[in-house]
Amino acid sequence: MNRQAEWVARAVGGQMIGPDVTITGSVVTDSREATAGSLYVARRGENADGHDFIASARDNGAVAALVEREIPQAGLTQIVTPESTEALGVLAHAHLEDLRQAGPLDVIAVTGSAGKTTTKDLLAALMATDGPTVAPKLSFNNEVGLPLTVLKADEHTRHLVLEMGASGPGHLRMLTGIAAPDVAIELMVGTAHLGGFGSREATASAKAELIKGMKPDGTAVLNADDDYVAAMAQRAPGRIIGFTTRTQYPQFTDTWIRAENITIDADERAAFDLITPEGCAHVHLTLVGAHHVHNALAAAAGAYACGIDTQTIAQVLTASGPSSPHRMDIETVTLDEGRTIILIDDAYNANPDSMRAALTALKHLGAQRNARTVAVLGAMLELGEQSEALHRDVAQMALDAGVSHIFTWSADAQPLASHAQAKTDSGTEVTYSEDWNETLGELTSAVRDGDIVLVKGSYGSHAWQIAATLMESGCSR
Repeated sequence: MNRQAEWVARAVGGQMIGPDVTITGSVVTDSREATAGSLYVARRGENADGHDFIASARDNGAVAALVEREIPQAGLTQIVTPESTEALGVLAHAHLEDLRQAGPLDVIAVTGSAGKTTTKDLLAALMATDGPTVAPKLSFNNEVGLPLTVLKADEHTRHLVLEMGASGPGHLRMLTGIAAPDVAIELMVGTAHLGGFGSREATASAKAELIKGMKPDGTAVLNADDDYVAAMAQRAPGRIIGFTTRTQYPQFTDTWIRAENITIDADERAAFDLITPEGCAHVHLTLVGAHHVHNALAAAAGAYACGIDTQTIAQVLTASGPSSPHRMDIETVTLDEGRTIILIDDAYNANPDSMRAALTALKHLGAQRNARTVAVLGAMLELGEQSEALHRDVAQMALDAGVSHIFTWSADAQPLASHAQAKTDSGTEVTYSEDWNETLGELTSAVRDGDIVLVKGSYGSHAWQIAATLMESGCSR
């Protein structure tokens, strides 16, 4: 970012206290991430007040701070606004619109109940072939992460790839108010965050906010294989591109991106012929799981909407592996006593849809390698009143996948354990623990040489810590 503090104050309608310094560094909400020339945004959180760390931000190089109250003797320029998080979004919007007026810059946004981060990572790789591209790290997709990503764009940025998440109605409306997309990609409507939405119908309505909030002359990219998403075509203000794996599909658009002749290899990686209006090219994904075909098609359609040719799209998709951690990453891990396991680390997040996809991949990989399979399943959070039933559903998915052993922990996941334990004729062993540390100990004692181990759960379940600890035990590609 390269802005004067006075410009920032005008953009957010704030009062500037101190000299008009030049902000040449990044915009941060964590004082530890401040560097020379940074703007520090002091937010009030549940556990801490960012205003208490202004001195730390200053010592790390910040030259200005966005605050909700003046901090005496802070030693840096302050811009006072009523609410810092809201001001951060207003600042990002002003910054983006200024860049759009100055030169060519398109915004490509992705939403969906599952697959957002993988699709975002694929899109970032695709768009980078055309020009300087900015995309979020990890899953920066909310009212803080999205504006921080927008503020990383500068006058050289040609493409801005954004992941937009929603856990309730109005969330996408707010995010598109910050960054209205030129290309809006809808992946799927599933059962994530049912605690905030209540039903799939309500989820679909909220996800459609992305289409409503896009640029009037923009392009909607819709998954024709999801009926809820296909129905969003009637809300699209302009061009529509559909993507599908079917040979017959609803006729809501004349432009199609298709996958034909899909095959799955012994490592559970999909290959297919990518069909676009300009031709055909072969893709062989390095991502694990057949469900990634739809993520790849979505990224291909988004790139095609921005003018990337079919051959380039196929080449990049074939070359792209997991970019974000804990996303269907497969590693060989050597434990004590010479035991070696295959670890499928998909532990960043979870909902019933992504659980089903991961367990399907585990089943197929086990069959291909004639190996025993183990499912380490953390709780799925934010599912509301349906949480207990959905955890029982996941237990049945694991049993249907033929796993030899289920490990789970915490009160939220207790219905999963109870359902699996009740199926005494399944032959599946079930271990339930109080916390993830105990589960880790039980797991490392019980796994056998050659096992294929899936670790998956919502971020707050700490499943990722189990995967990370196993990785630290020793791994090789």
